[in-house]
Amino acid sequence: MSTSSLRVASYLRGLLAPNPGPMTLEGTNTWIVGDPAGPVLVVDPGPLIEEHLRSVLAASPAGLSAVVLTHGHADHAESGLELARQAGCGIRAADPGLCLGGQGLGGGDILAVAGATVTVYVTPGHTADSCSLLVRGDDGEARLVTGDTVLGRGTTVIAAPDGDLGAYLGSLALLGRLVGEEAVTELLPGHGPRVRDPAGWLAFYRRHREERLDQVRSALAAGDRRVDEVVARVYAGVDPSVRSAAEQSVRAQLAYLQHLEGDT
Repeated sequence: MSTSSLRVASYLRGLLAPNPGPMTLEGTNTWIVGDPAGPVLVVDPGPLIEEHLRSVLAASPAGLSAVVLTHGHADHAESGLELARQAGCGIRAADPGLCLGGQGLGGGDILAVAGATVTVYVTPGHTADSCSLLVRGDDGEARLVTGDTVLGRGTTVIAAPDGDLGAYLGSLALLGRLVGEEAVTELLPGHGPRVRDPAGWLAFYRRHREERLDQVRSALAAGDRRVDEVVARVYAGVDPSVRSAAEQSVRAQLAYLQHLEGDT
């Protein structure tokens, strides 16, 4: 398998890592931000696959300003240290344990490269360290790199215990506001295709979460209590290859509902 590339704008390109699977869809999207005539930001370099690393370096002929991680899952972050070593740059992430070079990643941080600026937004929920990046080009276009907070196809897992549904719903609301306030034209997800209707897709994500919560409430009303019981009822047709993801999401949903009941 080989890395495939996508040109979004003169300052924004995508490379698809050759790691397709039930959880990664077609593979991990690595986003390269900045005019290649200057140092670039490489967002989510992906799994440690030598062929993909070579493609990332070849697409960054003037070097890297930094490696940026939307979160620490291996399919996004595993190659970060090796890429940073070969490129002689740092790694910026919300999780201090993933950083290299002394700079983390926090809400409101602004990263500048040739042709674009990147503003960091903290969007926990899928994981505690999840971030999204607002990329605004010198042409005025605004796009959101969403990591696994929003995918280009299907829906994401709330990776309990690190993930949190309440935080995730708040992150979806934040992204929805950004789409309107910043006139975002598309979402660039960690997996799956680009999303050309960001407002509509985020509305679908919110509806999906509300529907799942209603299904979990119905399962509890029917007497289900254990995670496996709820999964069997709510995710009855789920492929066995993603059953563990369903179990994580159910744990997050149950914790969220328990929290709501505790607040009433």
